[in-house]
Amino acid sequence: MRKRKPKLRIVKPDPRFGDIMVTQFVNNMMLDGKKSTAFEVFYNAMDLIESKTKENPHKVWKDGLNNAIPQVEVRSRRIGGATFQIPTEIRGSRKISIGMKWVIKFARQRSGKGFAEKLAAELIAASKNEGAAVKRKEETHKMAESNRAFAHFRV
Repeated sequence: MRKRKPKLRIVKPDPRFGDIMVTQFVNNMMLDGKKSTAFEVFYNAMDLIESKTKENPHKVWKDGLNNAIPQVEVRSRRIGGATFQIPTEIRGSRKISIGMKWVIKFARQRSGKGFAEKLAAELIAASKNEGAAVKRKEETHKMAESNRAFAHFRV
């Protein structure tokens, strides 16, 4: 090992749902260090989800996130002059952060007015196993599946 592992930061649970994952999600959403704005946008999106689906928004958010979290990824590795895409399993914390980043990224790319609306739409779609974030997860899994022959090169 070359470097020591960085200290894990303690993240406080959010005020409304009391969930650490929500705070993590908002931290990923935040731009220019504006956390209160990010929380406001997130809670607006939750209100929109509640009004659209008539369900518990926290549950919709959790389902959407779980549907967007990948289990495997492909890593490039050079072996004897050729580059192989090697499927590897992802560790827990990385899985979650990748899933969150995908949901946020594809929500930003959506059409609509205001980020809260876009985020709500992406989360509702993801909770129904649709949407761009879930599609990205399925593509990643498909790539890993098609490169399974190179799994024995795993690091």
